[in-house]
Amino acid sequence: MSDIESLPLLLKQLNLSGIKEHWQTDASAAERENLSYGQYLAGLCNKELSLRKQRRIERLIKTSKLPPSKTLDSFSFKEIQSINPAQITSLSTNADWIRQAHNLIIFGPSGVGKTHLASAIAYRLIEQGIRVLFSQTTTLVQQLQKAHNQYCLPEAIAKLSRIDLLILDDIGYVKRTEAETNVLFELIAARYESQSMIITSNQPFSQWDQIFPDSVMAVAAIDRLVHHATIINAEGESYRKNKTINL
Repeated sequence: MSDIESLPLLLKQLNLSGIKEHWQTDASAAERENLSYGQYLAGLCNKELSLRKQRRIERLIKTSKLPPSKTLDSFSFKEIQSINPAQITSLSTNADWIRQAHNLIIFGPSGVGKTHLASAIAYRLIEQGIRVLFSQTTTLVQQLQKAHNQYCLPEAIAKLSRIDLLILDDIGYVKRTEAETNVLFELIAARYESQSMIITSNQPFSQWDQIFPDSVMAVAAIDRLVHHATIINAEGESYRKNKTINL
């Protein structure tokens, strides 16, 4: 087998699927355009890198468990005019706040798009290589409580520390029990100044004593969350309700 005939097999063994897909068509184009060997190779390497980036983004989206289709393109800023589009664009396109382990807290009544907004920001951050995990707060707290009962809570929290951005959706629905709020506080404390969180809540901080039965713990949790945080208040009528009425 000549060298050129063995090239597809070699590229497969080297896991260079982008180059494997394009080398022949790019070789023909390079001949027509009289490109140098270096230009031809650079073009193939760029396509390989683009393919790897796209595959990484696809993997990150899959593992993020983000709600599908909740992107910035589908978010209606006209419906919720209290939201500043420029601020959201900045949070979505500049990942410095993630690298600095800052938080984002979104308050607002049911139906104003808090979950949509958090997810939309996360989708854009994933495009920049940020690892994201979305979860209903109650679901994650139950998982952590189970880990606590099995004496492996530190390991469960350590596993979450690999996630750059953790989204806790609807924190206000956590049951007001000591067992659940303890593990929630442990998570918040562990991520303080280490990894970022987006938290959505239909309850302002003044009502978080309904989440944490211990007022001291409530103050301590809030203090850690807001120390390095952007706070957004989404105000307006439920656009889910409006859509139902329009139908």
